[in-house]
Amino acid sequence: MKIAVLGGDGFVGWPTVLHLSDQGHEVHIIDNLSRRWIDTELGVQSLTPMDSIQERCRIWYELTGRRLGFHLIDVAKDYDLLRNWLAEHKPDAVIHFAEQRAAPYSMKSDRHKNYTVNNNTSATHNLLVALTETGIDAHLVHLGTMGVYGYSSVGAAIPEGYLDIEIEDLQGEKKGLEVLYPTKPGSVYHMTKSLDQIMFQFYAQNDGLRITDLHQGIVWGTHTEQTRRHEQLINRFDYDGDYGTVLNRFLIQAAIDYPLTVHGTGGQTRAFIHLQDCVRCIAIALENAPKAGDRVKIFNQMTETHRVIDLANMISKMTGAEIAFVPNPRKEAVENDLIVKNDQFLALGLDPITLADGLLSEVVDVAKKYAHRIDRKRVPATSAWTKDIAARVETDPEGKRLKSVS
Repeated sequence: MKIAVLGGDGFVGWPTVLHLSDQGHEVHIIDNLSRRWIDTELGVQSLTPMDSIQERCRIWYELTGRRLGFHLIDVAKDYDLLRNWLAEHKPDAVIHFAEQRAAPYSMKSDRHKNYTVNNNTSATHNLLVALTETGIDAHLVHLGTMGVYGYSSVGAAIPEGYLDIEIEDLQGEKKGLEVLYPTKPGSVYHMTKSLDQIMFQFYAQNDGLRITDLHQGIVWGTHTEQTRRHEQLINRFDYDGDYGTVLNRFLIQAAIDYPLTVHGTGGQTRAFIHLQDCVRCIAIALENAPKAGDRVKIFNQMTETHRVIDLANMISKMTGAEIAFVPNPRKEAVENDLIVKNDQFLALGLDPITLADGLLSEVVDVAKKYAHRIDRKRVPATSAWTKDIAARVETDPEGKRLKSVS
């Protein structure tokens, strides 16, 4: 297949590009390199050193003989360029990663909230309109988030996108109805992903677009089979409080003898998936595309759930790191349950990598190798969800607010 990967320079985008190219697909990266500019804005860098996207593509070609196309297009702003590129290249599939992906970054300030909404919503809608206007029958695969469901449970498993309900008509008879599972976004970022869902539903029913929406858990790990082949192909690794995912951040903290910072009680339950499984799931989704006229196909792209405090205890036992409880910058329940169905990927052959498989040491090894690149001041998560929370966090300086427990 000819595949366009929007946001192919990013944390999940780059290993997906390599995985699909390795499978023999013709892969084109469309990206505005905004994630690199955000590093500059935040004054932080990927733990792993990253070459330019052009150099990384060159290294891949030298190793494999397979070319990767790179096209500098801002999907949220350059609608005409995007539409014209699609009309010229006519891809069989488009994978959409071109959204600002961090909840803490989306809550930093009014500017960051507006940027996240403008970028994410415009990028998605521009893509949907461009596919409709060009008439290309491309399968759209979108990387969403488990966060659209919210982090709570009513004691039943969260289904894969859709919920069967009964309503009573005017005659008092029960009627069955299938609806999208109610969204309960926990940040501006998660809100944009919830808006994506509505746009997908409209364009699938109105214009027959073939769409798969992947509600993904938190990604951990740093390597895939392809990124291991050359040091310059290594994936980016975010450890800072805005972009670093919780498990990767714990592993970084352990590697540099920094307390594992647990927000609140640590009773929050999250869904997780290893990076290698993430790219496998995307490939599986591509191979199982819906037909024109089908409803949006929704997968829960996760493999396991864990409480944050349990993860911290696991890493502490493995590394000897101390655990420190700090004020939670997020507005969320102190504790929650999370029961999630992921039957579709398992039925299609996914054999999940779990935390128990020993790959945690892989991340620790990477962290130790590049520990000299870590700015310890960037490790704490300080972006607050409300002004009241921000005031409490700001008046409780890091270092004094750490309450250590062994």
